[in-house]
Amino acid sequence: MQTGSRPRETTAGVPTRRPGVPVLEVDDLNVRFPSEDGVVHAVRGVSFSVSAGEVLAVVGESGSGKSVTSMSIMGLLADNANVSGSIRLHGEELLGRSDAYMSKVRGDQIGMVFQDPLSAMTPVYTVGDQIVEALQIHRDMSAGEARKRAVELLDLVGIPNPQVRAKAFPHEFSGGMRQRALIAMTIANDPDLIIADEPTTALDVTIQAQILDVLETAQKETGAAVVMITHDLGVVAGMADRVAVMYAGRVVEHGDVDDIYYRSTMPYTIGLLGSLPRPDEEEKTALAPVEGNPPSLLHLPPGCPFAARCPMAVDVCREVEPPLAPSRGENHVVACHRSGEITSGNLDYTDIYPVPKVLETDLAKLPREQRETVLELTDMVKHYPLMKGAVFRRHIGTVHAVDGISFELKAGETLGLVGESGCGKTTTLLEILDLKAPQDGKIVVLGTDVAQIKDRATRRRLRRDLQVVFQDPMASLDPRMPVFDIIAEPLRANGYTRSDSESRVRELMRLVGLEPSHANRYPQHFSGGQRQRIGIARALALEPKLLVLDEPVSALDVSIQAGVINLLDELKAKLDLSYLFVAHDLSVVRHIADRVAVMYLGKIVEVGEVDNIFERPTHPYTQALLSAIPVPDPEKERQRERIILRGDLPSPANPPSGCRFRTRCQKFLTLSESEQARCIDEQPDLRPMAKDQRSACHYAEAVDVF
Repeated sequence: MQTGSRPRETTAGVPTRRPGVPVLEVDDLNVRFPSEDGVVHAVRGVSFSVSAGEVLAVVGESGSGKSVTSMSIMGLLADNANVSGSIRLHGEELLGRSDAYMSKVRGDQIGMVFQDPLSAMTPVYTVGDQIVEALQIHRDMSAGEARKRAVELLDLVGIPNPQVRAKAFPHEFSGGMRQRALIAMTIANDPDLIIADEPTTALDVTIQAQILDVLETAQKETGAAVVMITHDLGVVAGMADRVAVMYAGRVVEHGDVDDIYYRSTMPYTIGLLGSLPRPDEEEKTALAPVEGNPPSLLHLPPGCPFAARCPMAVDVCREVEPPLAPSRGENHVVACHRSGEITSGNLDYTDIYPVPKVLETDLAKLPREQRETVLELTDMVKHYPLMKGAVFRRHIGTVHAVDGISFELKAGETLGLVGESGCGKTTTLLEILDLKAPQDGKIVVLGTDVAQIKDRATRRRLRRDLQVVFQDPMASLDPRMPVFDIIAEPLRANGYTRSDSESRVRELMRLVGLEPSHANRYPQHFSGGQRQRIGIARALALEPKLLVLDEPVSALDVSIQAGVINLLDELKAKLDLSYLFVAHDLSVVRHIADRVAVMYLGKIVEVGEVDNIFERPTHPYTQALLSAIPVPDPEKERQRERIILRGDLPSPANPPSGCRFRTRCQKFLTLSESEQARCIDEQPDLRPMAKDQRSACHYAEAVDVF
């Protein structure tokens, strides 16, 4: 059972605002969970406070205790959780209160935006009914008044046609619309505290920008204090007033946002910021990853939990855990024995985390036009019939998944394929990997037109040279097979002997930074980053020339992600590989890609060298995409103006006439009637802009978004 430092409350009152008292005060919060193997100390002595109108960001890797802290505040932990310390709302203790009391506080005084809006909403009730329920539970309102207020709230958070959409069910909303509807429900009763737990995870960058804009609007409307829990340090830079960095269940650094980003003194914080790829980087350098993995909260080592991963650790770090102590003034505290050496200025960032060198091969120095073309798509089309009926099926429409795209990939090159979910990226990959004639157009892989493949031997040869690394490493690795068998499977299928397979597996594991002696372990015994390395080793087993990388780092923490990105760069240089890299994280694309193709609703709207596209984008959609990327720099974020796209991606079953982007285009609104008529009637072709840059816009114009 949950236990607290106060007796259970039986009165009906709820906390109210008090002058000079913070909205939320958390003091020495500890949360323990019993397990078969022992006690998991999930949260260890966490303390912070948040005042009205203030945004506190809580950041850290997965398993650091961020979400457990938020669930403790809400009183939503499992019954077996042992909670101690103090959580005060407007000075009133919440720990130890009855569930009936907390039910009055939740939704009224405290609102929460969960990570997954679909699982947070009831699927059998309409969105409007759920907002009405939240209003009527806490307010004396008639059904008519509550429904009118629900429509107003949906309109406030940017849901188009709110009167109609209030009658829709959650599954009829897109991911971004569901998150906006959940925010509407959260702010329905003007809460004093809003907790946002990873509210933008798994959303496209344009939808993320919309959600962050809605959250800012919600805060202004309610004047609430906000606790933002996230792993995206770019989002934090733009929204937060203060930042608490968590590691191994405790806060290890806490201070104003500028102090954390520009004057951080905890090696873990410094490592997190250094491992971030930046969309505004002018010169490509390798990332500085935080090596290793977080410790188990079941058996914490003595001393500082970060010591095993810290490049500055000394003997005292392994013996005594450092307390939180002032670093650069009372408002900036850090838990590090060596923080004084960092604040003195005697240590540079590269002294703490040496940055690896970027390898460059002879192939990279060769002009692009002189290199071999390893992949070429010409006017490729993939449509899907839209059918209706169970017994007598009839064709009622067509889904234009990919509608005539062309690009080429040269040897030793990385092409980033970017765009929102539903734009056709995955369909494009599947058509390439299928090695069969497309519905229309042409696909040429390593000089072979796939439509001309007539025998299995040719297809088998091409499959050796074309490999794929999937988004979710756990889902792509057989949990019943040890790592040795997983990596050796393609070798055995292609005639390798047992002894040859063993030596090749050991070589591959060393190549991707894994210990060969761990080959007898199963995937579940490895961390997320290590599992992705196993997937990369398997893809490299047959010495391919072209790798298709489908969101290979999106499921990884930023510190682990940096190591995998560096590995991909290193392998590309060592093995002269070519990458077709699909990602929604445009910061990663800026770092790893040589060229970029931007897709929208089945069409490529802009293509060119990565530096040209990021520094001087010409298509309004590319400009909106890039402007929506959060930059991990508070000063830059305060000065930037974002282009917030209207609405969601149109249905590929009914794409707009003419320019497909015009229904959301910010430039379209500034055009004259005759110019708009051209966008409505005439589909733009890709036309040359700057050197090696083409754009599909009638009125393309270069803009600086950083």
